[in-house]
Amino acid sequence: MTVELRHLRAFLVIAEEGSITRAAARLHMSQPALSRTLRQVEDHLGARLVDRSTHHLELTAQGRVFRDKAAAAVSAVDTALDPGGLSSWPLRLGHPWAALGDHTVTLLRRWDETHPGTRLELLRVDDRTAGLTRGRVDAALLRGAVTAPGLRTELLAWEERVAVLPSDSPLTALPRVTLADLVDSPIALNTVAGTTTMDLWPPTARPLATIEVTNTDEWLMTIAAGRAVGISTTATPGSHAHPSLVYRPLTGAPPVPVVLAWREGAGHPAIPDLVTLAHEVLAAARP
Repeated sequence: MTVELRHLRAFLVIAEEGSITRAAARLHMSQPALSRTLRQVEDHLGARLVDRSTHHLELTAQGRVFRDKAAAAVSAVDTALDPGGLSSWPLRLGHPWAALGDHTVTLLRRWDETHPGTRLELLRVDDRTAGLTRGRVDAALLRGAVTAPGLRTELLAWEERVAVLPSDSPLTALPRVTLADLVDSPIALNTVAGTTTMDLWPPTARPLATIEVTNTDEWLMTIAAGRAVGISTTATPGSHAHPSLVYRPLTGAPPVPVVLAWREGAGHPAIPDLVTLAHEVLAAARP
């Protein structure tokens, strides 16, 4: 059997809905027909993509890998068939938060000056790879370790960490904050795209409580409301200023790498130019 684009689209809807019933209704198909489509894909791949043993449909490990590959393939086809792309091919640059920090505007302006024929679109995507593995963007500015398979990365910079405090926290009186200063407060953790984990602290001296969120906006509001404190990098204060937040340098924690990532293989032809320009912008900003 030949797997066609409709098979990929059907699988992606199943993965998104988490239910054959809801996916079938959305696709205007019968449930038996959609189940056959799923089995055809699984038979072709020789792998079980969906765990049907629970009430709520869950993807298997192989299913999660295939979901990202299928999403990237569908996105590539949609991009190729977009009539608007015949006159121009925008370069989509994703980021989950902060982009290139204080240098983001400079990067965009310099790109417009040097590449007037190629639009650079900056897209925030709340995802570990800012939509890169799913084909939503062509390249991404990411922080921390990038472990997703099939990606190439270029190290751009290292950023120091900062403590993020509610404005009424007693810790704001300190010029600098240590990890030990934070252990008595709940720690806000962005579990989708954050760079903070409990591994920053020694095993015997870790905070007792955490508050998990799934995007930057929730993370900022949790701290601003006084429910937790957080840890980020020096890129955050400039792009996420708020009257209820105070940023302080954090000592005793390692810096965070900032990388430009893109998919292996054929990609947008302007990616090498973006790599070069990002390095130039950062180099010009160094004292």
